[in-house]
Amino acid sequence: MSNFELALWSFPVLLILVFLRAPIALAMIAVGVGGTYLVIGTPMMTLNQLKTLTYGTFSNYSFSIIPLFLLMGQFATLSGMSASLFKAAESFLGHRRGGVAMSAVGACAGFGAICGSSLATAATMGQVALPELRRYGYPDSLATGALAAGGTLGILIPPSVILVIYAILAEQNIEKLFVAALIPGILAAIGYMIAISIWVRVSPNSAAVRNRVPWGERMVALGKVWPVITIFVTVVGGIYAGIFTPTEAAAVGAAGTGLVALVSGEMSWDRLREAVLTTAGSTAMIFLIILGAGIYNNFLSLTQLPQSASIWVGEQGFSPWFVLTIVLLMYLVFGCVMDSLSMVLLTVPIIFPIMMVLDFGMSANDFGLWFGILVLIVVEVGLITPPVGMNLFIINSMAKGTPISETYKGALPFVVTDILRVVILAAFPAITLWLVWFIDSFG
Repeated sequence: MSNFELALWSFPVLLILVFLRAPIALAMIAVGVGGTYLVIGTPMMTLNQLKTLTYGTFSNYSFSIIPLFLLMGQFATLSGMSASLFKAAESFLGHRRGGVAMSAVGACAGFGAICGSSLATAATMGQVALPELRRYGYPDSLATGALAAGGTLGILIPPSVILVIYAILAEQNIEKLFVAALIPGILAAIGYMIAISIWVRVSPNSAAVRNRVPWGERMVALGKVWPVITIFVTVVGGIYAGIFTPTEAAAVGAAGTGLVALVSGEMSWDRLREAVLTTAGSTAMIFLIILGAGIYNNFLSLTQLPQSASIWVGEQGFSPWFVLTIVLLMYLVFGCVMDSLSMVLLTVPIIFPIMMVLDFGMSANDFGLWFGILVLIVVEVGLITPPVGMNLFIINSMAKGTPISETYKGALPFVVTDILRVVILAAFPAITLWLVWFIDSFG
């Protein structure tokens, strides 16, 4: 068997291990180590890798942004911002048909702007919004589906941990990626609200309408979300204005959310300890997956698979749009069986060089930003597609007595809106890149 064939066979082996419920990090390490041994014929290279690659990966200063953004999300959860966001959104939208569910989506978008984690956004907003949705008679399918979909906004609206990892892997500008994600993130929230609006009109008895809130109460509720706006503008605005590096901005954001939690009275020594330990655990999990992906991708590089695949695709004369469609469909399929972080770490080092040899009529920098946002959106869809949609399981575990089949059913309209959004953003790259171009024109 040639090295190229060995690399191709490693993919089904990896997927089999995942189906057998092996942790994805350990599965990638096992396949990478085994494949390297078969190529070289000696374990020495693998042993050297475990020493040098581990240190080289974890000493990378760019990765220090990950625990800081995770800690920022933990403090945001403690501070009670989620409840304030939901009440503010509900005061403006709650009187509309389907308005409470729309409010949950809007609150998820706001919380995602200071959290950066889809799972944390879904879990936090689920605690706040699910009782209200049930109180107003929303069926479990719509309530859990809307919250699971709204949670995905945590990784699309900046700051986003997965965007940071994509930027590092693809050598893209983190600041510009954050800006490029803003409009697609807003479109996602609008698309989810439209899906809710259609649902409650097709099924008029699926939701009660609450009373209209007076404008005075709306302004009071809106005034309570000023910490979210301040932190978001400080972090994202500070990065793009050159006041902070992304890592410094993450530290400022973490400190700001921690201060808000302290002032709100929600921070205690026990909760601080819990937040730090949870951040440490999540960081360790992410870093182990990064290490596993590094070992596996080193094996693939050793077999020359990425380079051979790039040359082969270039020689076939395929339309760039055809290749892009196949790649995005592949991400949709992978999203049904793999978590989003593993998909990005596993595929970007292989797929990105292939896509870079194709001509989409734009500069390499613009393509890197546009392709990254498309990948992020398709990865986001994987969080609400069965059988391994992590957001679906998180929300379903909170909705006691709700069959998982109902949550699957509730997520389908939101998956449709996501796919439509991917098609629109792929067909019109300027929607993603316009804000970057606009800000650059003043730079």
